[in-house]
Amino acid sequence: MLDINYIIENKEIVIKKLLVKNFESKEIIEELELLNKKRKIIIKELEYKRSEINNISKKIGELFKEKKIQDAAKLKEESVNIKNSFGDMESNLFNIENKINDKILRIPNIPEESVKNQTENEIIKEKNKKINITEESLPHWELIKKFKLVDFELGNKITGSGFPVYTNKGAKLQRSLINFFLEENIKAGYEEIIPPLLVNKESAFGTGQIPDKDEVMYHIERDNFYLIPTSEVPVTNILRDKTLEKENLPIKYTSYTPCFRREAGSYGKDVRGLNRIHQFDKVEIVQITNPETSYKTLQEMVNHIEGILMKLELPYRILRLCGKDLSFASSLTYDFEVYSAVQKKWLEVSSVSNFETFQSNRLNLKMKSKSKKTLCHTLNGSSLALPRIVAAMLENNQQKNKIGLPKELQKYTGFEFIEK
Repeated sequence: MLDINYIIENKEIVIKKLLVKNFESKEIIEELELLNKKRKIIIKELEYKRSEINNISKKIGELFKEKKIQDAAKLKEESVNIKNSFGDMESNLFNIENKINDKILRIPNIPEESVKNQTENEIIKEKNKKINITEESLPHWELIKKFKLVDFELGNKITGSGFPVYTNKGAKLQRSLINFFLEENIKAGYEEIIPPLLVNKESAFGTGQIPDKDEVMYHIERDNFYLIPTSEVPVTNILRDKTLEKENLPIKYTSYTPCFRREAGSYGKDVRGLNRIHQFDKVEIVQITNPETSYKTLQEMVNHIEGILMKLELPYRILRLCGKDLSFASSLTYDFEVYSAVQKKWLEVSSVSNFETFQSNRLNLKMKSKSKKTLCHTLNGSSLALPRIVAAMLENNQQKNKIGLPKELQKYTGFEFIEK
């Protein structure tokens, strides 16, 4: 959430930068300006009337001392009339502040300077690998049936479409990848967290999922809880309403959770198999940092995730997202994609983002340095999301009657090949 004073004081800059995200903000900012002027006028009037009441109270006291009871009674009546006018003014102020808040919540984060207003994402790095694929090679949705790794029909029976059941070596592969990702993150200094899978509205608001992603989140109306779309939500909210000492930053968390997203309305081969599902496993990394070092931290996170992909021996590329593809809350995002040889397409497996103060303003998350308090910067990244990793791994490493696994992962699976 952007600060209203910053928006109004830097009106032209904000309008120009948000156009990079294809967000037209001129009208909404002009409305904010008018509302803010009205708010200030009412606040000034309220302050004047409170001052007036204080002065009258002092005079009433003096009149009582002088035994001028009738004059004191007149002033008391005047004071009551002034107080009675407070109700309408305070109600009006409350309504205006609600309107201001509603409008601010519709304004996305400002993109970082390097983000361009272009239609294509910039490929920062691409690392290819020779993959032996033949005309007989199968897409992953056929491989998982052949080797009995995932049962989508059973998941459909138990829950519905998009809720897979992992079986046999498919289940072991999932657990092994989760352990591998967590151990790599812990070695890099991240503290492991196991958070709740349900969050309240305040938590969803704090990281920017509400109101922006309300429609893709599963909502439990009776309790007003949300199933998490990513562990970024509960993990970042650990520090909501906290003031951290500067010397204790950065704070680094990692977490594995199942994630839940509706993502309705998508059909066809692009969402077949594990390409897009409603429940999926993901390991996340979150950092809370000093604003002065957050972009250095972002690069360190990108390097860390790249190191994990290299150990998985997958072809990958890193993209810097253009303005139109940046999320509502992000200032700068790098996406990681792995290549699926049979599908002949790149699959997104991670987004690493710096939100600057956008989340911390909502979270009331601050850093204290001497006597000064400032908002922290928050960052997070997928490290990694499993479904498309598994899809690419199965397709790229398939042989005639088996699927090979990368050496680093074999330490966790206990087997070198997936075989029938």
